[in-house]
Amino acid sequence: MLELKNICYSVKENGKLKVILDNINFSCEENEMIAITGKNGSGKSTLLKIIMGIIKPTCGTILFNKKNITNFDISERAKLGIAYSFQNPISFKGITVRDLLNISFGDNNKTVNDYCEILSNLGLCAIEYLDREINNKLSGGEQKRIDIASVLARQAKLNLFDEPESGIDIWSFDNLVNIFKNIKASNIIVSHQKKLIKQADKILILDNGKIIAFDKTKIVIPTLNENGYCKKLRSKNG
Repeated sequence: MLELKNICYSVKENGKLKVILDNINFSCEENEMIAITGKNGSGKSTLLKIIMGIIKPTCGTILFNKKNITNFDISERAKLGIAYSFQNPISFKGITVRDLLNISFGDNNKTVNDYCEILSNLGLCAIEYLDREINNKLSGGEQKRIDIASVLARQAKLNLFDEPESGIDIWSFDNLVNIFKNIKASNIIVSHQKKLIKQADKILILDNGKIIAFDKTKIVIPTLNENGYCKKLRSKNG
C-alpha cells in the first residue's frame, strides 16, 4: 500500500546543513499497523508529515498503491485515502464538533447514535459535545480526542496518528488502545506508550534520523523500555 524509498530530509540551521531523516526505507501493507518510536528529536513527527505531504522530502520517493505521490499536496493525498491526526490538534473558529464530524463522514444525515459510536470510545458524550465549538475553551485532551474521532469518521485507507495518547487521560487511553485493535485500515502511529505500541504488527525505531530497527512486534518489543525507547539495539546500531 505505502512504500517509502530512500527518503531524506535536511534543513539549514545556522548556515549549516542539518540532516533530520537519513535514507528511510520501509513499507506498510493493507490493514497493517506500524508503530514508530524513538527518542525525542529522532525524526518521528517529521516522517509522518512527509508521508502526509505537509513537508516535502529533500530526496526519495513515496508510493501509495503503486502511485508516485512524492509531489502530491495534502489535499491530493487526502483524496486518495490518507488521513492525519496532529500531535497538537488545530482549533477551528466557528466550527462545532458536529460540523467537523459531518465533514469527515461526508454525510450531514448522521444520527446521534452514529456520533456516539465514535465519541464514546474516546470518553466523550455525543450529546454534551456535538454542538460545542472547537476552540481553546476545550482542554487539550478534549481537542485531541475530537481530532482522533474526525480521523476515524473518515474511514480512510491509511491513517497517520502522531502521539494519539497525548493529553488522553488513563481511562480513555484503554479505550483508545481497543480502538486501534479494531480499525480496519492501515495505520502508522507515532507513540512512546508501550501498551499502544504492542498492538502494532511491526515496530520501527528511529534514532538520529535513521532506522535502527524495523521488524515484527514480537521481535522488537523486548528491546523497548516503558517509554518506547530502544534499550538493546542502541549500542549495536549507533
